[in-house]
Amino acid sequence: MLQCIAIDDEPLALALLEDYISKVPYLHLVAKCQDAFEATKMMQEQEIDLIFADIQMPGLTGIQFIQSLAHKPMVILITAYEKFALEGYNLDVVDYLLKPVEMDRFIKACNKANELYQLKHATRQPATTSQPHPAYFFVNADYSLVKVQFADITWIEGLRDYVKIHLKSTAKPLIVRSGIRAIEQELPADGFLRVHKSFIVSVDSITSVRKNSVFINEMEIPVGAVYREAIDRLTGKTGHN
Repeated sequence: MLQCIAIDDEPLALALLEDYISKVPYLHLVAKCQDAFEATKMMQEQEIDLIFADIQMPGLTGIQFIQSLAHKPMVILITAYEKFALEGYNLDVVDYLLKPVEMDRFIKACNKANELYQLKHATRQPATTSQPHPAYFFVNADYSLVKVQFADITWIEGLRDYVKIHLKSTAKPLIVRSGIRAIEQELPADGFLRVHKSFIVSVDSITSVRKNSVFINEMEIPVGAVYREAIDRLTGKTGHN
């Protein structure tokens, strides 16, 4: 769970930030601050992992505030002025959001911060420590992060910039704005098989296999030529028929 603070001198913008943060499962809002001085005081009392900061604020700007920090947490800058983008990136911020911020763009920035946090946390673990793979992942669907259990997935279909995740628990597939490759990287390799450029199947859900197809009950899914070898390994074959 990332401990975060939100800083903005505009009450409506601050309220929107609070609402967005509440929808991201791995974020915990420690405090809302209307200026950098209030944020500085809060950071002296609590350990903060991530700062959401407006740039244009009275007294001390968001950029000046970041430059003043001896130990800088991750930072996502938010402003109505694109001209500050280069300066923000020179400060090595995680991301730079332009107002008005859309929810899907906000989630993308948060995902980047979470990935960085997980990477840094993993490097601190002893080499002998084995971390179990989680039984789920989160996807961006319907302007929310939706938790999907790996065991609930039967197959996944890629459709250009979207994927359909077919689930055991519902007849209606989950529509996710993502490439199929990005989804594949989230899945445990021992439980899922890429059988086509547009299809990934749950190994446990496969009910039968033919030369150029796999079946999940009555659903026939094509097997691409470059993926045939993976199917042969699955079925114990050493060559093609």
